[in-house]
Amino acid sequence: MDYQLDLDWDDFLERYWQKRPVVLKNVIKNFIDPISPDELAGLAMENEVDSRLVSQPNGHWQASNGPFESYDHLGEKGWSLLVQAVNHWHAPSAALVRPFRKMPDWRFDDLMISFSVPGGGVGPHIDQYDVFIIQGMGSRRWRVGDKQPLKQYCPHPALLHVEPFDPIIDEDLEPGDILYIPPGFPHDGFTHETAMNYSIGYRGPNGRDLLSNFADYVLEHDLGGEHYSDPDLKLRAHPAIVEDYELERLRKMMTDLINQPEEFNQWFGGFVTTSRHELDIAPAEPPYRSDEIYDSLVQGESLIRLSGLRVLRVGDLCFANGELIDTPYLEAADALCRYPLIGQKELGEALEDPAFVAVLAQLVNNGYWYFND
Repeated sequence: MDYQLDLDWDDFLERYWQKRPVVLKNVIKNFIDPISPDELAGLAMENEVDSRLVSQPNGHWQASNGPFESYDHLGEKGWSLLVQAVNHWHAPSAALVRPFRKMPDWRFDDLMISFSVPGGGVGPHIDQYDVFIIQGMGSRRWRVGDKQPLKQYCPHPALLHVEPFDPIIDEDLEPGDILYIPPGFPHDGFTHETAMNYSIGYRGPNGRDLLSNFADYVLEHDLGGEHYSDPDLKLRAHPAIVEDYELERLRKMMTDLINQPEEFNQWFGGFVTTSRHELDIAPAEPPYRSDEIYDSLVQGESLIRLSGLRVLRVGDLCFANGELIDTPYLEAADALCRYPLIGQKELGEALEDPAFVAVLAQLVNNGYWYFND
């Protein structure tokens, strides 16, 4: 299925992105669900797939994480099944992500799909990421409040809710409608009739995660081993004071580590292309030889990128799933980042270099790209 968005992206970015929520009516014409409720329930029974059930029996919130063995105990009202990173496991659902590639790939997190019966929902809450919620089958009513300080509480150890809020959006969504919600805006969805919703999330790292991961990189690569030195030390009246110029030197020691462009890009490329969710990786068995890769591509075959694989260019470096694509052929590596489907045309002259083909063979044998058999 080739989904098309009837959306002026420039206008959307200027007026709404990270500014205010909006309902975009009938943006996907004649919307057809790419997955059935039974297929979604089947994915939630797999060990590798992140999923959870949220329900409210007798007015008390309950939540549990998958994998699930059965759904027989659930009634016909008041529960929702949520499955993360469905784009990693279900190709027709992954097609929903393609029209959103107007946005930066590195900001995209995953496609979460929810199935909910009448009365189902996860309660009023706040997310710290941008989300486009596509309405599939059925109908849900969404209430979205303004961004403001709100008390949060846990009605269940696995749920974080917010206190009641006044809505600035209070609207029923129909198939093909999209609700965009920036970070920090409280919202709550209530299902009228059995519904499917598709949440395309964009997550920005916080400073704590960046510092923690960069510190791991510094340790792993034995950086920052130089010790503080002060050959210009002078006597001071108060020996227990750390002088401002000393604090500045200490700060500079730390910022100098970050201000090395090559090291920073190398770290960030590995960090940002490492997925938060499992991938459906199946290494090639038996492994391909380089000459087999070459012959197949020059004969017109194409390689398909593994769904959900994060492949990005950072400066002049390209990364896939946390690993550097080590090649001097920047245009060919850039094509691996840019196109989900690649062949001889996209790879160009690099395909005539055995060293590049060897790199490509390693990517294929890792399960990152595969031939469409």
